Amino acid sequence: MKKNNQENQSEMQNMDVYVARQPIFDTKKNIAAYELLFRDSMSNAFPDIDGDLATSKLLARSFFNIGIERLTGGKKAFINFTEELLIKQVPTMFSSDDVVVEILEDVSPGEDVVQACRQIKDKGYVLALDDFLFRDDLRELVAMADIIKIDFLITPIDEIREMLERLAEFDVELLAEKIETYEEYQLSCEMGFKYFQGYFFSKPEILQSKDIAPSHLSLLQLVAELSKKDCSLEKLEEMVTVDVSVSYKILRYINSSFFRRAQEITSIRQALVLLGVKGIRQFVMLITAAQMAADKPNELIRACIIRARFCELLGNASGKNVDVSELFLVGLFSMIDAMLDSPMEEVVNKLPFSEAIKVALADREGELAKFLNLVAAYETGSWDECRALAEEMEFSEDLLPQSYADAVGWADAYPMQ
Repeated sequence: MKKNNQENQSEMQNMDVYVARQPIFDTKKNIAAYELLFRDSMSNAFPDIDGDLATSKLLARSFFNIGIERLTGGKKAFINFTEELLIKQVPTMFSSDDVVVEILEDVSPGEDVVQACRQIKDKGYVLALDDFLFRDDLRELVAMADIIKIDFLITPIDEIREMLERLAEFDVELLAEKIETYEEYQLSCEMGFKYFQGYFFSKPEILQSKDIAPSHLSLLQLVAELSKKDCSLEKLEEMVTVDVSVSYKILRYINSSFFRRAQEITSIRQALVLLGVKGIRQFVMLITAAQMAADKPNELIRACIIRARFCELLGNASGKNVDVSELFLVGLFSMIDAMLDSPMEEVVNKLPFSEAIKVALADREGELAKFLNLVAAYETGSWDECRALAEEMEFSEDLLPQSYADAVGWADAYPMQ
């Protein structure tokens, strides 16, 4: 028997919002926007609910319940819209200041779609054509598009060059998708692309043997000491006070407006007591990672902080016998190969971390690695893999959306400079 509208609405209201974000860079490797990836297969999970209705409801919940600012940190959000959602003008539910309307590659460019896109465009929205392959019947959409997205993973370079020649007559900007290496990033820059999407920023630029700088090694030794369960305030004070840079940042942090202190804190001892072992542990870990990634795109350290917090939150909720401080460390340094431009295996061998952390980072094996693998699957929108890993680790996948949103908000609140 078909469910009635009231039952459908009730189920829709109880749906969890699964949304991840992927960065979009400009030519200077600064964040220009994020693409939001929503949980797919909602029509399979709710077979009696129209798929387009489910998508629009899901979008509304994401924007109004989670908050678009929390998801994108004030940047624009690229969002895919189906043919039906375009015709129904669903993109206009959201502010044109917040959204870039992505027209999916399987949208038929009929008169109703063209008219709908023209109306959306006239209201001030930016239009992007997703996974673009040039066809003559797309010319009307191309003429009104602002951004053309071309997939570098599935499109041969010669074919891309041919498309660029055909697009030269149109006033559009180019976005290169699935850019996974710095070589691809450089090539797409040379070809005239203005925006770039992919995980090239999280890979080493040059795979070569490279020593860890003494200053970095000193910080990593401090991090290793901090990760010990029996780490005391006395030991922390002894180690922190010998590093002027760390001491300065801790005092600046504890005296920031975030804490609203009536009196200025002037001693490291006071700061350590107020922050506590956990607080100071995480703070030093963060500034260590930030210092090692100082010459990298800010998104690299931001992604690492999200992973660290996400791993920690899942560890607290899982009931597994894991050290959440080690989980935080695994997430934070999960892309240390990109920070130092060296293979992960070589870097890990030089780290003063526990064997469990080293195995998780280098081999992606062990209990700690399961959490990292789940976090990595979530950030790429691999929802089926997320579900399978959550079941294997015996905790509800319902924990994932809010934990991810909390991790994103926590990371975006951390100053990158």
